[in-house]
Formats: sequence, structure tokens, C-alpha cells
Amino acid sequence: MSQAKELGLALASLLSWLLFSDTPSDPEGYVRDPSTIRSSYDFIIIGAGSAGAVIANRLSEVADWNILLLEAGGDESISGQIPANAFGMHLTNVDWQYKTQPQANACQSALNRQCNIPRGKMLGGSSSINSMLYVRGNKRDYDKWRDDGNVGWGYDDILPYFLKSEDNQNPYLAGTKYHGKGGYLTVGESGYHTPLGAAFIQGGVEMGYENRDYNGEFQTGFMIPQGTVRHGSRCSTSKAFLRPVRHRPNLHISKNSHVLKIINNPDTKTATGVQFEKQGKIYVVDATKEVILSAGAIASPQILMLSGVGPADHLIEKGITPILDQPYVGENLQDHVGLIGMVFLIDKPYSLLTTRFVNLPTLLNYTIFRGTPFSMISGIDGIAFVNSKFANPSDDWPDIQLHFGPASDIADDGITFRRAHGYTDEIWNEYYKPILNRDSWTIFPTYLRPKSRGYIRLNSNDPYDKPLFNPNYYSDTYDLDVTVEAVKFILALDKTEAFQEMGSRLYDKPFPGCEDQPLWTDDYWKCWIKSATFTFGHTVSTCKMGPDSDPTAVVTPDLKFRGIKNLRVADTSIMPFLPSGNTNAPTIMVGEKASDLIKNTWLQT
Repeated sequence: MSQAKELGLALASLLSWLLFSDTPSDPEGYVRDPSTIRSSYDFIIIGAGSAGAVIANRLSEVADWNILLLEAGGDESISGQIPANAFGMHLTNVDWQYKTQPQANACQSALNRQCNIPRGKMLGGSSSINSMLYVRGNKRDYDKWRDDGNVGWGYDDILPYFLKSEDNQNPYLAGTKYHGKGGYLTVGESGYHTPLGAAFIQGGVEMGYENRDYNGEFQTGFMIPQGTVRHGSRCSTSKAFLRPVRHRPNLHISKNSHVLKIINNPDTKTATGVQFEKQGKIYVVDATKEVILSAGAIASPQILMLSGVGPADHLIEKGITPILDQPYVGENLQDHVGLIGMVFLIDKPYSLLTTRFVNLPTLLNYTIFRGTPFSMISGIDGIAFVNSKFANPSDDWPDIQLHFGPASDIADDGITFRRAHGYTDEIWNEYYKPILNRDSWTIFPTYLRPKSRGYIRLNSNDPYDKPLFNPNYYSDTYDLDVTVEAVKFILALDKTEAFQEMGSRLYDKPFPGCEDQPLWTDDYWKCWIKSATFTFGHTVSTCKMGPDSDPTAVVTPDLKFRGIKNLRVADTSIMPFLPSGNTNAPTIMVGEKASDLIKNTWLQT
């Protein structure tokens, strides 16, 4: 064996140990399947993602309860533990690889006008594949949930659940009013920053915005992001909530278990168990207390419909006998989208180029010290929450979020970003290829409270068939108007002294397909936004939570499914409206609150 190969194997072994170990006495840290699956459990949880992993942990605190946690995927990947490699897992076997239906007003530069929708298929779910950004949203979001009839979901109600999970590593934040210490979930800043990140913060200050903690008292402002990272590697909900309790005798975690349907008694309208496939064998397992559906805003409505719960006409069309006609299962779909692929060229060697940092010394340095670009939270070096002209500047409820990257789509020689963002060969070769591997930066903007609504439907009655995902991006033109304002803000930020000192300028080649629009006008930007659309994967509201007075509400404020007993839903699908920010932290909060709701039901009976 060559010396280089021996070094590579040794490095991979060391990297695996460092990233996966939880305690010195148990270095592997993997979650193992149970030797047997029982015929019944008190609770069956479908989905080991950002909410399901939390619920499994908290319910198994009750020693008298037996819990089965079902996950369609396997363990987390080693490469996925490296924060900078988040996009590298998209379109792999740990991603469900969903795509939108062809979009009329978005995704025009992607093949067949279909955007990629990355969703994690492994323990930890999308927390094992996402950008790791820890963003809770705005106080006003949750107060609106409460004011719309969701009692117990106001900001003051849910803040304790954010704090309960959190183990913040910033000594200036940990243990304060807005940040927890000692929870399962490790939260902190990246171990590496670029001069471009500093310029982003300084540019925001020049524009009149404060540098502040966006999860604190105020959200509006520019800041260095915090993420779910631990010792320079990803801290998914699997690592945070499952590995520490994986040896509890009352918790069975079954991987590679594809749920076929929830078993519902059609006479009593009661969820009695779950049918799933594992390694070619079909299991039917009873739930003596509850089935808890935590499969996410795409898979949860799919599983419900496969189980005979959903729009009756649609189910009959797909050959499924309806057990409960619930027309709003799969409706009200919302997501955060924005413009991908803006390139601002600079004259300084500050960018994260793969030709600059993807090498053995940098990887070895990361493995040992964790302070290299590999530790950067998904390549994001700054976040801002700002106001468009449509927002009230005196109110701390910004309507635009900016994700700042100290590089752009041209930084990796077309290996990862090109594939993840779905560009056609024509777009890539004409627009990006001429400037490959040059120093640059980019920003991904999104409108935080979109008005466009979509839906999830079955493609067929085959449980292995991906559902139809139609988000109807930009079907409401207001969403497009705000996104244009976000682009204008980015252009103004580029003109600040902080960026001009490094010779920053927009790569001003007309975007392919938009050449007929007058350059730099609203119509030009709308054309580009509709062409190069990027989803942040913040899908919510397809099993909407609401009071009895809301006919569109699928679950109650205590997350019980209306019309089916002993069935609860707890994931992003229950959120009535998108939080103003990334959705991973709010989903973990939902898992924490759901756990208490379940305990309150069954420990008092």
C-alpha cells in the first residue's frame, strides 16, 4: 500500500472517530438497530428528523413507556459532518431528491423548469443535510400564531422550548434571557471566518443597520451566524438527541424502515399502528397510545393520504379507499425561495475557492484543529434581516433575509453548486464557465413571508413513488416584488466602502434568457429571479395547526389530528405560517413542545 493511501485511510479513520464519537468509552457513536421489533409499542414515531428525534428522546425519559422510532434512511454520512460540505450531500442517497412540478413563474433555468428540493433521508432528517443555521424567527411570527387561535404558541410560550434544547457555546450569550446552556443541541459560531464576512457586517453598519444577535431581543440587523455545530462538525438532531440515549432499553430506533401507511380503524376513526417495510420484510406494529407523524411537510401529508386520510376525491382517483375526507391535507404549502447565482467579483484573494483550500494539509488541519474553511457553516459567513420598502422600518419585523457567501457558484469548478442548483448546461457554459475559480462573493436573498401557496398530492398509490410537489413559487406577484427589492439592497451593499475597498463589482453579463429585458430594471431582475430560483427547503403548513373555528386546520393546537384519534402530527407541516427565518430551530422547538403535550395527555390519565 502506498504511503499516500495509508495516510488517507488513517486520516479518514481519525476523521470518523472525531466526528462521530460522543464519549471516549464509546468511540463509534453509531445508532444500532434493535435485535427484534416488538409487535406493539406505546408510541410509534414516524421520522427521525428535526422533530422526531427530539420526541423520541423526551418520551423515552418515561421508563414505563416503550417507543419505536422509524426512519426511512440509515445513519448519517461521515462527509456530511463537515459543515462546508452541506451542498455536497444534495442529490445523493441521503437526500430524498424531490423536485418541484414544472413551475410557471420560477425555476426556468433548471431542467424541465423543476427546482431541486433537498430533504434528508437518514437519522436526523434534514438537520443532517441542511445548512445548520440556527435561526428562530421573529417574535411577531409566533404571536400571530397565538392570535389566530393557537393557544400556547405565542413567543413567550415557546421561548422556553428553544432554551430547553440549546447549549450555546458563546459565553456572551449562553445562560442569558434568550439563550440556553446545557441542552442537548450544541449551538455556536463557525470556527473560521473570512475578510469578506467582516466586510459584510461593516457594509451593513454603513447602511445604518446594527450588528446584533438575531435570536435575541431584536431581529433586524447584520450578524455573524450561529449554527448547530459541535467542535467544528455538524450537530444534527441525531447527534444531539439520539446518540446520547440510544442505549435506553425502552427506545427502539429502526433504520431503513419505509413507512407504507398508518393503520386506521375505519369504524372508530382511530390510529392503531403502522405498516412499514424493512429489508424486504413487511411489519405491522401496534401503537397502544399514539402514532406520532414527524415525517416533514412533504412526507407527512403523503403518508396520511396513503393511509386513507386526505381529499376523498383525490384518494379515490388514486385507488385508495378514504377513511376520512380531510381536503386540507397537503394544502397551504409555503416555502422560502429567492435568487441564486449572483456573482460579485473582487480583486483580493479572500474567497473560499476549492483550488485554494481543498487539499490534504487543510483537511488534516481541520481534522485536528477544526479552524479551517471546512468548519464554516455551509459556507455562510453572514446573515442579515432587513426591510424592503414594503416593510415598516420602525417595526422589528423585517421582510427580507440575506445569506452571505464568501464565494459563489464559480468557486468549485462547477462540481457541487452547479449540480445542487440545477443549472442546465446551456446556462452554465454561457454564463458561469467564462469566470470559473475567480475570487467572488454572493448573497442568497429571500422574502420571509411569501403569499404564494402550493400543495402536495400523490403521484400514485405506490408508497415508494415520490409525491407531487407544487409550491407555485411566485404565483403571487407580491413575492416577486419584494425579492426585487432584496436584489436592489444587495446592489447597494456592494457599493459600500467595505466592499469597494476590495474592488467589488457585479459580474454584469446579462443572464441568459433575460437579454431582451432592459438591463438592471425591475423587469430584468424579475426575469432573472424567475429563471434562477433557489429554494431554502423551508416547506411548512401542509398539515396546518389551527383552532376549531378554522376549517382549513388539520391539527389542533395540541397537535392532535382532527377526526382521527390517537394520531398526532409534529413537524414543519403543522406551522400555520412560515417563521421569518430558517426552519430547523423552530422544528426542534415543535418537537420539544409536542413532547410535553404528549406527556400532559398520558401522564395525567
